Amino acid sequence: MNGSPDLEARLRALEERVRALEAGRAGAAPPTGSEDFWALDTLTGRYPQGAVLFSGHVELPTGERYGWQETALAPDLLAADWAEAAPALAALGHPLRLALLRAVLHGQRTTADLQAQPDLAGAGKLYHHLRELQAAGWLTPQGRGRYGVPGARVVPLLAILRATGPLPAESGGERG
Repeated sequence: MNGSPDLEARLRALEERVRALEAGRAGAAPPTGSEDFWALDTLTGRYPQGAVLFSGHVELPTGERYGWQETALAPDLLAADWAEAAPALAALGHPLRLALLRAVLHGQRTTADLQAQPDLAGAGKLYHHLRELQAAGWLTPQGRGRYGVPGARVVPLLAILRATGPLPAESGGERG
C-alpha cells in the first residue's frame, strides 16, 4: 500500500474485525477507536499479527513504587513452551503462598511478622511456603529473616491476580 502508516494500520484492524465477524466471533475484541482502548488501538496499529501488553505502576502500602511494562508478540507466545511457566504458576496456586506475598507487599517482611499471621502460625509451614516462593522467583531473601518481592515481579504478580477475574473486595480493606 502507498497510504499513510495510520491508514494502513486502521485498514488492517478493520480487516481483522471483519475476519472475526465472519468466523462467528463477533464481540471477541472490544470496540476500538475510543480513549478507553488506547492501549489496544496502539497494539493493533503496531503489531497487526497480535501482541499482548502488560503494564502497570504501583505504590505499595509501604510507599515503594514500581513501574513495569512488557510487550510480547502473540505468535511468539503461542509457539512458546508453556510448560516452562508451570513452576511460577504452581507456586501461586496455594492460598497460603498468596497470603504470604500479600503480607510481604503490605510491609510484613520478617519471619516474625509473617509467623504472626493467623493462617501461617506453624513455623514449618511458613518455611516450606517461603522456600517454594523463593524457588519460583516470587520472593527473595533480603538479609537475616527478611523477604521481599523482587521489583520486577510486583506488577506481573498483580496482573496475574487480575487476570484470574475480578477479585472481591475484602471487608474493612484498604481503598486504593
